[in-house]
Amino acid sequence: MGAADVVPGVSGGTIAFITGILDPLLDGIRKINWSLVGIIKQKGIKAAFLHINGPFLVCVFGGILTSIFTLAKLISWLLVTHPIPVWSFFFGLILFSVVHMLKQVNKFNAIRIAMFIVGVAFAWAITVLHPIEMQVSYLNFFFCGAIAICAMILPGISGSFILLLLGMYPAVLAAAKGFDIVYLACFAIGAVVGLLSFSHVLSALLRKFHDMTLLFLTGLMLGTLGKIWPWKQVISWRENSKGELVPLVEQNLSPFQFEQITGESSQMIIAIVCLLVGISLVWGLERVGNKANS
Repeated sequence: MGAADVVPGVSGGTIAFITGILDPLLDGIRKINWSLVGIIKQKGIKAAFLHINGPFLVCVFGGILTSIFTLAKLISWLLVTHPIPVWSFFFGLILFSVVHMLKQVNKFNAIRIAMFIVGVAFAWAITVLHPIEMQVSYLNFFFCGAIAICAMILPGISGSFILLLLGMYPAVLAAAKGFDIVYLACFAIGAVVGLLSFSHVLSALLRKFHDMTLLFLTGLMLGTLGKIWPWKQVISWRENSKGELVPLVEQNLSPFQFEQITGESSQMIIAIVCLLVGISLVWGLERVGNKANS
């Protein structure tokens, strides 16, 4: 989840759903409320920790944080030096994830299919929005943490991509790579507030409207595939807060158009291999999940 959350356009919530940990994750987070105070008074801290499935939450969030801090520099470097193989891998991963999620739907009807279409349209609309430029401040880090964490646990929406739209992705990644304690603390506090609030909403929707919610989330995943298409041409650039030129508007190209326009290799063979690796990873996780549940 941590590795996925670092990449704009890829959702950690998707990884959580594929691996089967999304429901227990939401359930554990949802139990973190004022009732814990009563449990602590009556039964002690250990009982409260077990009530929220503490060992599981520690493992998940510990893994996420470890992955973010250890992989942030590597993924940043790979996205700059080898973008086509990286995007191809995540394209295959998300493409097969859509198939996996559709298998979880119990029944299809007109309303549920409409929710799927709405999800696709909503995600596509988000991907064509132009990024804004928020000022780097402690308050903005707090709000970005609250917003991004909601996207991070929501299958189909990338927390990193939301940060990119807000113009805060480079600042957050720089804080993670530079281990800026104050900024990271503001982001973390915002994330905790957002997580405790949004987990109740998402958990309730999955309980009461399982198939409709699942189809909407699957639509979100399908709609974001255009964002992570490996072959792109930058149409216009913008200057970020550091004075660096970064892509503003990009156009998707076919591999052959990419070679003609840019004069660079499309890396077709390695792209296909990476795409198949992404598909195989989801297929493998699906098989493991099925065996664990049987």
